[in-house]
Amino acid sequence: MEILALIQSVILGVVEGLTEFLPISSTGHLIIAGDLLAYTGEQAKTFEICIQLGAILSVCWLYRQRLLRVMTGLGHEASARKFALNLIVGVLPSAVFGLLLHKLIKAHLFNPVVVAVALIVGGLIIFWVERRERVPRITEVEQMEWPDALKLGLAQVVSLIPGTSRSGATIIGGMFCGLSRKAATEFSFFLAIPTMFLATGYDVYKSWHTLAQQDLAFFAVGFVTAFFSALLAIKGLIRYVAHHDFKVFAWYRVIFGAIALLYFLR
Repeated sequence: MEILALIQSVILGVVEGLTEFLPISSTGHLIIAGDLLAYTGEQAKTFEICIQLGAILSVCWLYRQRLLRVMTGLGHEASARKFALNLIVGVLPSAVFGLLLHKLIKAHLFNPVVVAVALIVGGLIIFWVERRERVPRITEVEQMEWPDALKLGLAQVVSLIPGTSRSGATIIGGMFCGLSRKAATEFSFFLAIPTMFLATGYDVYKSWHTLAQQDLAFFAVGFVTAFFSALLAIKGLIRYVAHHDFKVFAWYRVIFGAIALLYFLR
């Protein structure tokens, strides 16, 4: 693999890992970064989906003990079955709409202008939600019932629009529906696991013809880079939400989106 391709893969992997779980849109940043690096087209879209799997595996690793307890307790623990049901209910809306709108979204919405507008709009929504006075009725993920999971799943559907942010939609949607910032953030992490596994598997299956053997090294470097940078981002976000709100991310979205919009419309 050429050194320039290696650098390109590392940059995109870092961008994915650092932005996947922050409410600032990893897909949006990858589209803009890919455009700036002149890495676009069908293969680029497949690469973006594949390295998201690296980021998702970082969640599996960090929460491996909790996930293992759920899997081993499905047969005899009501709490484990409840947790699994919530994940299934939460992932269904995006799975259904993703299958129905997959081609349309990839054909018409994967462009920097759409991303920039979505970043700005999402930032304004974060400002609005954070300004609302609220007393969370759910402070821990374990307190969630399936209707709560469904609401977050419906919020996640909005993130099919590039630039919206899957984590942003679920976290802010969860806060709007009565979850604490901590509970909404944690459930967003867990909901990402089945959501992104399904999205990655489906996209790779549909786009396998665009890949060649010489692309494997390029994809592998981005995958590994995304995994380790996501570990840092998740740990940092968990510490951050314990003492801060999300207004800093709203400011970032609005400013970055405005700069991107001006750049791509010039």
